[in-house]
Amino acid sequence: MTKEDSSLKTPLGRLLKVGFAEGVSFLVLLFIAMPLKYMADMPAPVRIVGMLHGVLFIAYAIALLQAGFVYKWSILKVIIAFLLSFIPFGTFFLDRVLKR
Repeated sequence: MTKEDSSLKTPLGRLLKVGFAEGVSFLVLLFIAMPLKYMADMPAPVRIVGMLHGVLFIAYAIALLQAGFVYKWSILKVIIAFLLSFIPFGTFFLDRVLKR
């Protein structure tokens, strides 16, 4: 991956940055906020992190669609990239999947 690919100026760069942020928010939701809700009876972190994660998930989907159209990716590549967002740590491997 070139330095230009990681820039926010390109669709691929935006997708990778949003994907990373979405992945981090998913992990925080699963491994910090959810245990606080169910083990410490603190539901507020789930509301806050859950909302942030939801916004980032929508931004990821939009960035993925934009990159898919611009780079003319196959539907299979777009579906795989979308499914990675449902797997913990999945979006951290996004650049490897998109290189294929």
